[in-house]
Parts: sequence; structure tokens; C-alpha cells
Amino acid sequence: MTEKEKKQLDVDKRYLRMARIWAENSYCKRRQVGALIVNNQMIISDGYNGTPAGFENICEDENNKTKPYVLHAEANAITKVAASNNNSAGATIYITASPCIECAKLIIQAGIKRVVFYENYHTEEGVELLKRAGVTVNYIESIT
Repeated sequence: MTEKEKKQLDVDKRYLRMARIWAENSYCKRRQVGALIVNNQMIISDGYNGTPAGFENICEDENNKTKPYVLHAEANAITKVAASNNNSAGATIYITASPCIECAKLIIQAGIKRVVFYENYHTEEGVELLKRAGVTVNYIESIT
């Protein structure tokens, strides 16, 4: 590993640790996910999984299943950046878990060019779609 690659890995781990802390804002009990969008070494958006604005902060139903209208962390971060003056074209998104296929589609459409995560989602469809679209995907095994 070159010195430049080591430095980038250190930066990636720091952003992933920040995303993990941001995930603590989630009211979801089954899984808390955080996301940060970074462009030109600046955090331009953040998100965590949860219910839409104005809804009760309860993600699970009476059977402990995630309610169908719960937003994923990536979707929250992307919609926040879309509502701002920032631009996600060419950005990197740091996510505590690999994206599902729906979030992968949003990442592609938002022009995000790199995805970094450290936990795997239960399917690989999202990662496969990102790679097919030419998005760089980096899995980091340990963020310590």
C-alpha cells in the first residue's frame, strides 16, 4: 500500500466512524445506519435511517418489522443535499452498511462516484448495481 493509499484509508475510516456516530440519531431499534456525503473534503450532507418528517419516531411495527415508509440513511442524505445549494456530483458517500438496490439507484442518479462502507446489507444487489454503473465501491473491514 502506498503512502497516498494509506492516508486515504485513514480518512475513509474517520468518515465511517463519524457516520457510525451519526447513526446514533436513528430511533430505529433493529438497525441504526448513518451516511455522510463528502465532496472536496467537505461534508455536504448527512442522514440516518428513520421515519419521514412529521411522522412518529417509531420505525418498527407491532411485529418488530421495519415499517415500509422508513427512509434509509442514504435516501435521507441524498434528499437533504438535493434540497440544499450543494452538489453531490463526483462525491463520496460513507455509509455504515452497504446500500440496498433502491438506495444504489439514488446514489447513481445523484452523481455520487464513490461508496465506502464497513457492514454488509443482507443482499449484494445494491453493490452489484453500483459497480455496473461505474461507481467505485470500497468495503473497509475494520474502522478502528
